[in-house]
Amino acid sequence: MPVPQSKYRSKLYRDYRAIEPGEWRKVVYFYEEHESGIRALDFDEYFELMNAYTNALFEIGSWQKHLLMADAVIEACFLENIKEFHGEDVLQHTLFRKSASCYQLNELERTEYLLRELLRINPNYADASLFLKKCLRTMRPWLVRQTRAVAMLLTFVAAFAILLEILVVRNFYETWTRPVEYLWWGILALAALILAAGELLHFWRCDREVDNFLRGVRARRRILTNSDQSAKIPQHL
Repeated sequence: MPVPQSKYRSKLYRDYRAIEPGEWRKVVYFYEEHESGIRALDFDEYFELMNAYTNALFEIGSWQKHLLMADAVIEACFLENIKEFHGEDVLQHTLFRKSASCYQLNELERTEYLLRELLRINPNYADASLFLKKCLRTMRPWLVRQTRAVAMLLTFVAAFAILLEILVVRNFYETWTRPVEYLWWGILALAALILAAGELLHFWRCDREVDNFLRGVRARRRILTNSDQSAKIPQHL
């Protein structure tokens, strides 16, 4: 349900509303200066200020504080059954930003967990699915590390072949110059191919994992929806 709105507005709330949009640091300073008074406000005013403070912390890059306040906003959403706030799904918005703060703090496993939970709530959240793919690419670079190592080794081999050509082949085995050139060019081409293949395969595997996860979530939701509809059909029909 939406946050209930009262007609009366306290002085603290009016002072908060006087802050210009986008003045995130002023919002943070205002909340922290008047926190005890804000906690005593009616719930609708308190929730709006708490949510604004949480968003302001995110905007100024105060990731640790943002995580703490995001938990408070999420808890309030569940306790008060808040679905929308100012036309926005505040629970999904806060979960997404919480995952972003975890990512900034290099808490990648926690980021993955939050994004998967968010996508279980809303599998059509495009930004969350894209972010999860990015997170997985960052978390699981084993294949990329291996292909980069192989490409680097081949580059060193090619460099050695070039050095060998310049110092030895051209001076003592001139007839072998062209084959050696073909050799190191081929090694460099193979290194570039392996490097590109590793990056593309890693990209594809992370995308496939997220796509399969979303298909599973949507399939379970369809099964639950169909079972709920079947339960509503009278038994004699």
